Amino acid sequence: MTVKIAHLGPVGTYTETAAIAYAQAELIGTEVDLQPYPSIAETIAAVASGAVTLAIVPVENSIEGGVTMTADTIWQIAAPLQIQQAIVLPIHHALISVATNLSAIETVYSHPQALSQCQQWLQAHLPQAARIAGSSTTAALDTLAANPRTAAISSVRAADLYNLPVLRQPINDRPDNQTKFWAISLQPSLVGNCTSVAFSLRSNAPGGLMRALGFFADRSLNLSRIESRPSKRSLGDYLFFIDIETDVHNCPALKSALADLDAYAETVKNFGSYYTTVIEPLSPSAPTM
Repeated sequence: MTVKIAHLGPVGTYTETAAIAYAQAELIGTEVDLQPYPSIAETIAAVASGAVTLAIVPVENSIEGGVTMTADTIWQIAAPLQIQQAIVLPIHHALISVATNLSAIETVYSHPQALSQCQQWLQAHLPQAARIAGSSTTAALDTLAANPRTAAISSVRAADLYNLPVLRQPINDRPDNQTKFWAISLQPSLVGNCTSVAFSLRSNAPGGLMRALGFFADRSLNLSRIESRPSKRSLGDYLFFIDIETDVHNCPALKSALADLDAYAETVKNFGSYYTTVIEPLSPSAPTM
């Protein structure tokens, strides 16, 4: 049986790297078909509809924080999405261009997160260049060869895949830059040490969020992440994403806390329990599967 895995494309994105690493570690001996999609929302919609078995999506960056498109989409989609695993990938950005020197570059393309992760380097070394945000770090790579006044921020592996030169690397502002991805499917994971949940409140009342979080604090359950996102219903109305450091399957305290949250909140989405794996970037010659 072939396992179809959706990821943000085109070929060479960091999300594809995470997808390859996940397949190599978790799907040994299984035929894998990687399918690039033009946006994070379409990637998630593919697994929600059953068009693919898994979707790999970026969730959080150590510098820029949460990936809002991922959070908003998994909340809005009605399908019961479940996290199979979290994948943490060290990010080493490279400046890719056919320009002979930095002074010739007038425009730099990349994903908004990558541009933000390199903003200090860009200000110091390319203050003259306009920064243009695109749908992914590789979206502009196939246009660079024809224009020596443009550059893109992507990975060394992507430069190799597109047969383009690397002018500078690494250029991310912080050397410990990391991005966390989720492997999402419609099937629950049966093991893990972290549980992710999202919820909305019935009303914007004093102490409302504190009471919701108190269900976990009262049971000595630690939250490793809390993030708010606009509900998109009205200004000041929010929903919340939390990560709890335990497994829902084997923790009666967490089951009890989630039961209280279900009764108290307006809507609760439990994305399940999973483990986190830290991987190293693939070498430039790594296969695309």
